[in-house]
Amino acid sequence: MLTTLFCCLPAGIVSIVYAAQVNGKLAAGDIAGARESSDKAKKWAMWSAIIAVVGMVLYFGFIMAMGGLGALSGSSY
Repeated sequence: MLTTLFCCLPAGIVSIVYAAQVNGKLAAGDIAGARESSDKAKKWAMWSAIIAVVGMVLYFGFIMAMGGLGALSGSSY
């Protein structure tokens, strides 16, 4: 849920959908299906967090590069 709120919304939603399937499959006695849904939920949550970290690094790198270019241009007000 946290990766959905703070990271990558689409991948986080997929993770929540798979996580919601786990209890239903366990109640139906489908242990293998529950384990598969749990693994998929974990995979999607991890990808959501990775996408968020990469996005933040690229964003802040871009901001730093733009700030650095402004300082190198030599223009002063």
